[in-house]
Amino acid sequence: MSAVAYDSTAVLGRHLQRIRHSPGVVILTQTMPITMLLFFGYVFGSALATPGQEYRAYLVPGLLAATAAGGIMTGMFQSAQDAQRGVMDRFRTMPMSRVAVPLGQTAADVLTTAIGIVPLALVGVAVGWRIESGVPGALGAFGLLLLFRFATTWVGAYLGLLIRNEEIAGQLGSVTFVLPLLSNAYIPTEGLPGWLRVVAEWNPISAVAAAVRELCGNAPGNAPGNADAAWPLANPVAGALLWGLVLLAVFVPLTVRRYTSSGA
Repeated sequence: MSAVAYDSTAVLGRHLQRIRHSPGVVILTQTMPITMLLFFGYVFGSALATPGQEYRAYLVPGLLAATAAGGIMTGMFQSAQDAQRGVMDRFRTMPMSRVAVPLGQTAADVLTTAIGIVPLALVGVAVGWRIESGVPGALGAFGLLLLFRFATTWVGAYLGLLIRNEEIAGQLGSVTFVLPLLSNAYIPTEGLPGWLRVVAEWNPISAVAAAVRELCGNAPGNAPGNADAAWPLANPVAGALLWGLVLLAVFVPLTVRRYTSSGA
């Protein structure tokens, strides 16, 4: 096992232990989408029209995408907390790979997310959502969700290292709940005003939500190939994959550089 893999596994284990001893944040972040599914699906579902499908079936992939985007909040809070409490400074004094600390943190987050989205999917099935494309489509959607969660957690880790204050990170983290509202996670984008529709369709969450709908065989709000949709929604699977890779290409080196230099 390489030094990076060994050190990253050690940090991953530390974060899993941390979650086990303080499960409150994980429970909150995993139960919130289920609460929103039941609330939006049954309170507003009869009043919201979605082309070609029942609203709850449209909503579940959007909530899965919003959960994947939640990596910004968890990554930012955990990094800021460790930075403020001096944990990052202690790690820097150890003979370990610089990439191992953020990599271990983000890998632990992805692992817990992989387990945590299962209850949401099961509740989604219970309220009417179906995976029409079979196992290959479901696995593809699951993989895209985890890739996007991995990427957004790196974004959050970088922001947390910039902020270095867990209270501020917690306050800013709550702002990230607005991001799914500016996407097609909850409603189709066709009826939005022109400028807001542009923002929503270029929101990475929109591409991920549309990709999950396509891969699971659900009728998407913006069908692939729609000439009126922005490129990420006209090509949702490619768009979601590209967004995830671009975020990783930008924020992995930024996070590692910030972690290495923040103690100087």
